[in-house]
Amino acid sequence: MMRYIKSKNGANTKKLEQGQSLVELAIMFPIILLLMLGTLDFGMAIYSYLIVRDAAQEGALYGSINPNNLAEIENRIRFMAPKDQEALSFSPVDLNNKDIIKIKVKTSGQNCQGITRDKVNSISVTVSYRYRMIIPLGQTLVGANTIPLEATATNVIIQPACK
Repeated sequence: MMRYIKSKNGANTKKLEQGQSLVELAIMFPIILLLMLGTLDFGMAIYSYLIVRDAAQEGALYGSINPNNLAEIENRIRFMAPKDQEALSFSPVDLNNKDIIKIKVKTSGQNCQGITRDKVNSISVTVSYRYRMIIPLGQTLVGANTIPLEATATNVIIQPACK
């Protein structure tokens, strides 16, 4: 960009301001890059939470029909999301990894109690996951390199195993 300035004798002279935009870009580029990576990291954390929440809902749904089969409830949770990258909806959370995915199942009420005015037979499934952050600055701000994500789903037991 050229800018004209008046000299002391009144004549217009040219003053060149070349390189100003390049310096501004060099200053702002790291900030813009960090904002973009932070947005990506935050979005992936939310997506991971949604997968954990859906897994808890899947376990609670199966548990509402068959609450005594804890092995199958856990199986439904662990194999809920596809792991194949060619699949239509690929899951970045490995629900099969027992080291990072913790599952708790809790039932309340008694078998064959059904739903009464005072008590409800229910099953509560909690799935916990530690999301590993991508950008190091986010790890510094949070104070750890992982964010704990936990989702709980509760359903009414509609078909208790009665004998």
